[in-house]
Amino acid sequence: MSDPLQLDTNPAVTDSLCDASALTLLDLQRKREVSATEILDAHLARIEAVNPRVNALVTIGDADVLRQRARHLDERWARGEWQGPLHGLPVSQKDLTATRGVRTTFGSKVFEHHVPTQDALIVRRCDAAGALMIGKSNTPEFGAGSHTFNEVFGVTRNPWNLDKSAGGSSGGAAASVACGMNPLACGSDMGGSLRNPAAWNAVVGLRPSPGRVPRAPDINGWGTLGVDGPMARNVADTALLLSAIAGPGGEVATELSEPGALFARPLQRDFRGTRIAFSTGLAGLPVDPEIQRTVQAQAHMFESLGCEVVFADPDLSDAEEVFRMERAWMIGTLVQQLDVDAQALLKPEIEDECRLHRSLSAADLGQMFVRKTALFQRMRNFMNEHPFYVLPATQMLPFDADLRWPASFMGQAYTSYIDWMRICWYLSSTESPVLAVPCGISASGLPIGLQIAGRYRDDWGVLQLGHAYEQAAAHSLPRPPVIDALS
Repeated sequence: MSDPLQLDTNPAVTDSLCDASALTLLDLQRKREVSATEILDAHLARIEAVNPRVNALVTIGDADVLRQRARHLDERWARGEWQGPLHGLPVSQKDLTATRGVRTTFGSKVFEHHVPTQDALIVRRCDAAGALMIGKSNTPEFGAGSHTFNEVFGVTRNPWNLDKSAGGSSGGAAASVACGMNPLACGSDMGGSLRNPAAWNAVVGLRPSPGRVPRAPDINGWGTLGVDGPMARNVADTALLLSAIAGPGGEVATELSEPGALFARPLQRDFRGTRIAFSTGLAGLPVDPEIQRTVQAQAHMFESLGCEVVFADPDLSDAEEVFRMERAWMIGTLVQQLDVDAQALLKPEIEDECRLHRSLSAADLGQMFVRKTALFQRMRNFMNEHPFYVLPATQMLPFDADLRWPASFMGQAYTSYIDWMRICWYLSSTESPVLAVPCGISASGLPIGLQIAGRYRDDWGVLQLGHAYEQAAAHSLPRPPVIDALS
């Protein structure tokens, strides 16, 4: 082990550590072949080299503070004291997440200079698990939209093509993981914010079941549409991060009781005889033919696992109206906390949500939850027959980064900033856990991903199937071109 006080900027060392999985980095530390300080310095060097081009991490952790923390971890391990499941691993937090003493803007000019005085629960859990909070990842204002840009930090670019969007709202998180700036990232998902950017950056993102990762503080503790969750470059690392951030804590009324440690178990499972519903798109939604072909070609991978693949879709009628109303209710409730002058600074897409929020009556909300209950029951009945549901993670390939959002696609005009990504948010209102995993690269060199939805609260089963698919497919995806350009 080299001197942990020296920053080793050897490109080969940086590449070997930044391209390694989180589990590999843990193993190297346990064997005392590498230190937390060396891991940190390699990732700081990668950030310095790549981040100016992609703009994924918008606030980088103080290097001196991080090195002090890493040295402390190394000293403890020298005494045989292992900090936790994320010992010495660089982890980013989304710029929607409160980090004590570290600038948190929510992607908004309203909070451009905001520095929280307390950590969110997810941050506290990562810290307790031994993680190094390496920086804050970029997000659209208040997380509204699946294209990451804002007036504070600008646009996050796709590392596979810098002219394209990285998706969102966890676009900064996905791009930073894809670029090896951090092996693990915490993000959030309301309408696809962990899944769409995962697919566009060739990484893995899990939308957990509501309550799996308790959200605290949260002004609306009863909302279940928005969830926090993990991102990584493979399913096993994603499960590792979930094991550290999931589980009850007594701070949230809607939290689930299962301990997070359950997700640290081996992922291997025999899927022979498991019935899987498979789809290349949802009725009425345009899906790029190349995405459809790529996803459909994966059916034989699931069959190779012994699964019975059936082409079928659940009845998602009412999903559109339910999601739009529930989303407006949640965003409008948040914006209501701001004064009039602050509200005037928000982007027009948020004002559209607030306009719908103001139009909703108590009767409208009551009826929305009745319809959501019926949607949940239909999905539950469907999943009783098919424990898993596989479909594309996105409808289109990454669009130009200078667009706010696509105005049309395949002849269908869009009037809202989320119209083009229905294939993600139709599933959000079902309460199902959903995993996005890479499944190929387009002819133009852009990533394609698929979604795996599971039964109510079966996050573990979704991770197991995703891992089995990942092992069977064994995709040899190249590194993003922005990384190879460093060579």
